[in-house]
This record gives sequence, C-alpha cells and structure tokens, in this order.
Amino acid sequence: MYLVLIAWLYVAIMMAVAEATSTNGTLLGAFFTLTLYGILPIIIIGYVMGTPARRKARLRLEQQKDKKD
Repeated sequence: MYLVLIAWLYVAIMMAVAEATSTNGTLLGAFFTLTLYGILPIIIIGYVMGTPARRKARLRLEQQKDKKD
C-alpha cells in the first residue's frame, strides 16, 4: 500500500517540478499541482485503504474491554 502512495507522490513532485521550471509555468501552479494531484489524493486513498486496519483495532479494543468487565 505504501509503495503505491510513495510512487504517486514521486510522480506528483516531478509534475510540480516540471510546472515550476517550465517557461510558462509558475511556482503557484507548481504548488497547486503538488497539492491537488499529490497530497490530496494521497490523504484520501490512505484514509480509505486504512479503514480495515482501524476497524480491526477498534474491534480488538472492544473485545479487550469486554474481557475486563
């Protein structure tokens, strides 16, 4: 899971660098490219792919709580 996210971040960084160094590009455009194509999708995909792990942790915590009572 993390390998895909790291690879996507690498691609987004390269897109932002290309935007910043282009003759018609700007640093503001590079910032938005990195944010909208890189960071935002990584946050969303990381959250969605982490849902099963959070669910298992919550169930495990509830089971431990039930055993103590």
